[in-house]
Amino acid sequence: MSYHHFTPLERGKIEVMVKHGKSHGAIARELGFHRTSVLRELRRNGTKAGYDGEKAQRRYRQRRKACRRVSKLAGDSPLRDYVLEKIAEDQWTPELVAGRLRLDHGDAPGMRVCHETIYQAIYTDGHYLDLLREELPQARAKRRKRGQGKKRRAPGIPDRVGIAERPAIVDERTEIGHWEGDTLVGKNQDGFAVTLVERRSRLLEAAKTQTKAAREVQQTVIEALEARPISWVKTITFDNGTEFAGHAAIAKRLGVRIYFADPYSAYQRGSNEQVNGLIRRYLPKGTPFRQLTQEQLDQIVEKINNRPRKCLGYRTPNEVFEEQRKRHLRALGS
Repeated sequence: MSYHHFTPLERGKIEVMVKHGKSHGAIARELGFHRTSVLRELRRNGTKAGYDGEKAQRRYRQRRKACRRVSKLAGDSPLRDYVLEKIAEDQWTPELVAGRLRLDHGDAPGMRVCHETIYQAIYTDGHYLDLLREELPQARAKRRKRGQGKKRRAPGIPDRVGIAERPAIVDERTEIGHWEGDTLVGKNQDGFAVTLVERRSRLLEAAKTQTKAAREVQQTVIEALEARPISWVKTITFDNGTEFAGHAAIAKRLGVRIYFADPYSAYQRGSNEQVNGLIRRYLPKGTPFRQLTQEQLDQIVEKINNRPRKCLGYRTPNEVFEEQRKRHLRALGS
């Protein structure tokens, strides 16, 4: 038997008969519906205080509205498959999925959905996409204060140049060539990874190191960036870790200017911090780095560099860097 959607008038009649103590069967016979329809209505829209026809109608409308929003993601469809693949396999967020759809399928009206609809589908029990809940990034229960648990390390770096002396053009993000650098630590400090992020495109370079010794980190940074043209590596802004004490050798070898963020100010290297967070989705804190290979790290880097970013208009770092590179070459040739 098909499900019956009661009208406001019918809900009002049900309320009156319930208050008069009539049974489900009696109410169904009087209204001319199957008793299971009445029973379902009372269970879904009734409360401990009883059944209120007006409140039941409001709850019904709310559910119908939510149902309409997520229905386009129900059942098999190219749109649902796209959402599943990008969230489950590529670890994208619903916001990235919705934004990137406009670029990948701009001319297909059936391939449009807002990120709020995706979230509602995921958090609707019994929906086809509720299996994706565990794939979403988990926020901390309480936000950690900036600099909490970190020591002021700036004095340990000789000839350190602070970020206050960095050219203003670096803040503008109008050209490629300005990088931010940091290190990630494996479980029990069994391995490390140097991460470098280009500020304009958010392009990531990452390389594994066995230690945080300044000389090893120095050489790792040089090898990661020396193959790029000089015009694509102009400045680097480092964290205050003593592993970057060899900055003078890096600057001389690469021909760049190097600056250091202020202590307790990780936000001054916001691009690097955000990308480090993306890496941690693949290598959560507490993950041993001893068995991590450079090839495995390169695969993670490739995924992140091909991940759309809201701040880039849902383009990927690879796309933006390549666009900027070509623009720079055209300018040189003109």
